[in-house]
Amino acid sequence: MEVFEAIKKRRSVREFKADPVPEEKLKRILEAARLAPSAHNEQEWKFIVVRDFEKRKKLAKAALNQDFIAQAPLVIVALSTNPTHIMTNEVPAYAVDLAIAIEHMVLQAVEEGLGTCWIGAFSQKEVKEILEIPKEYKVVTLMPLGFPADSPRKKIRKKLEEIVSYDRYQ
Repeated sequence: MEVFEAIKKRRSVREFKADPVPEEKLKRILEAARLAPSAHNEQEWKFIVVRDFEKRKKLAKAALNQDFIAQAPLVIVALSTNPTHIMTNEVPAYAVDLAIAIEHMVLQAVEEGLGTCWIGAFSQKEVKEILEIPKEYKVVTLMPLGFPADSPRKKIRKKLEEIVSYDRYQ
């Protein structure tokens, strides 16, 4: 699959089949994250693969009762191991680094015939407790992963002219 095709096919999946994610597909998805660029190539991140159903149920509850999270055969939890690293442009490095790494995983998941959903609505405190994550780290996203059980809906996006300007802000 070409990259642009994967970008066009990518969607948020909120219904998953019970089929397990084959280990070789998971490894390629995790490898896609490992190969992502990061500030100073520090790779200040960790990815926790959660397969345990009881933990997935607790994560779903911590994510404002989004039950479909537990339905996925696994959840990848992405976290920053250095959330205090601020780049010279005054942006936290983890926000950029993990966005890139996670999107690498998302696009590889599309290539593998799998679906994902970027979950940002969750209790930081509860997720850290469930997964025994050190307090000084920052959980960035929960990403359920599995074979989609739903059908794609039409994507609604702004026109390119609405989001792009040239040579100055317009």
